[in-house]
Amino acid sequence: MTATSAAKRGIPDATVARLPGYLRALDGLVAQGVGSVSSEELATSSGVSSAKLRKDLSHLGSYGVRGVGYDVGHLRYQISRALGLTQDWPVAIIGMGNLGRALASYGGFAPQGFTVVAVLDRDPAVVGQRVGDLVVQPMEVLPSLTEGGQAAIGVIAAPAASSQDVADQLVAAGFSSILNFAPGVISVPDHVQVRKVDLATELQILAYHEQRRTSPGADLEVAR
Repeated sequence: MTATSAAKRGIPDATVARLPGYLRALDGLVAQGVGSVSSEELATSSGVSSAKLRKDLSHLGSYGVRGVGYDVGHLRYQISRALGLTQDWPVAIIGMGNLGRALASYGGFAPQGFTVVAVLDRDPAVVGQRVGDLVVQPMEVLPSLTEGGQAAIGVIAAPAASSQDVADQLVAAGFSSILNFAPGVISVPDHVQVRKVDLATELQILAYHEQRRTSPGADLEVAR
């Protein structure tokens, strides 16, 4: 998906990771009716330095115009094209617990080019239930989703204990892009792209910084 299209253009992984932030900032400018933006303004909105932003955008062949800046609409298209977002990507979500249902019902994916086309669960008691506009299907339908081109990205919202098994089934079904919300690490073949979202880990990191802010000597006490 994004890594593949970016790799074809020779865009570094670190730059690819920042492109969605630039795109988000540009979407905000489009909504405000802004036609052009300077590198300094866009960098501030994206939370990076202007030098880093200019270097990142140079990988897209976009250098802006001195005294004018970047054309917002054109730059947005360039970034969207680099990320593979000039087409819609069908998504299948596996695991219809609280998180899976929340993801399936989230309305923010479609405007970004991602459409949830299937929701699945291994629990017979859950299969057949309706989640939003979709009916929960059994895991056995996974191969048919890729064979028919219905889904390209698999999202794991299953418990940690079953995440590796779900990943194995996704790979066997032909999925080559996986977004993993389950805690822990999953193992996949080299050709499969995996991105991990670990909310608990992020909260733990915030807790560390909050502890240092409220108790500056706490980390020193631990070291003793």
